[in-house]
Amino acid sequence: MNDPFDRAPGAGRSRVNPGDYGFPGGAAAGEKEAKPPVFNQREPLRQPRTCPPFLESSSGANLSSDAGSGTDTPMLTKLASEPPLYDEGDAYYNEPTLADMVTDFLGHLSSSPGSFESDIEYITNMLSSYVSTEELLQELVELIYSKSTEIPNFSYMGARLCNYLSHHLTISPAKDNFRQLLLKRCHIEYEQRDKAVRGDTETQKRFHSYVLFLAELYLHLEVKGAKGALNRANILLNALKDLMISLLSHPVDANLICAVKLLKLTGSVLDDEWKSTRQTHMDEIIQRIETVLLDATCSRCVYPRLRVLFIDVFYVCADMNVRCLKECVFLGES
Repeated sequence: MNDPFDRAPGAGRSRVNPGDYGFPGGAAAGEKEAKPPVFNQREPLRQPRTCPPFLESSSGANLSSDAGSGTDTPMLTKLASEPPLYDEGDAYYNEPTLADMVTDFLGHLSSSPGSFESDIEYITNMLSSYVSTEELLQELVELIYSKSTEIPNFSYMGARLCNYLSHHLTISPAKDNFRQLLLKRCHIEYEQRDKAVRGDTETQKRFHSYVLFLAELYLHLEVKGAKGALNRANILLNALKDLMISLLSHPVDANLICAVKLLKLTGSVLDDEWKSTRQTHMDEIIQRIETVLLDATCSRCVYPRLRVLFIDVFYVCADMNVRCLKECVFLGES
């Protein structure tokens, strides 16, 4: 208890006899009892800043032992009392509707028209498995008609799709088949033609889309004859003539542009069909076109373009009875 402490900085914490290092006040020189080494039992200078790893492992072991001991901690008791949580987004699987399927199919065909031949059979099989009632068949017809007249430049692809479905879509029992329901839907717009050509801009736009879709249907929709031969639907032939007359009866710019597109698309086919049955419908249409050009009821910016296009498609040389362009001198006239 009377031994002094070495308080020098960095010195050990053990009591040291100063006599061992030659400091004054040490033991007598003749003392026979030997002293133990200075740092025989070393203690840490300070507490470690971080807990040793064995403490964390031991705490985990204690937690597992507590869980296995049957004594629930307050946190475990609280978690056990709460109901399990589930992701509501994966709880229910909503089967796609017919509208979803048709929208996806038509969107795919619109973006990848080259895949029609390879994908049409799969699309038809999917629709056949889904359309099981006449109500669904009616909905399918309405969806395809709407998309074919709404999606830009889709009338050609829509007409091809309608032709394929009319021959391969199976549904039984059904009062009407796909083609019959489609023609009925087109007839509704046909009855409104005289009103549509005089409607507002949006009404005329929808009507013009319908006209071009009906023209594509006439070119691609095939109907089996009595002997099994495939022919065009003649009912559409007369409808296109009436639509052309309606467009020319109200010769505003939009109607005339639609008439030009219709003539460029089906003019030669219509003329050949009418000539084969000795009908003069094309002559009547040409006379109406000449009247429109002479009256110049369209705007100045549209008139030259329409004049050239009409002549390009429909001017028939009387002496050769073939289609040809008007002479350049005539085209240059104002």
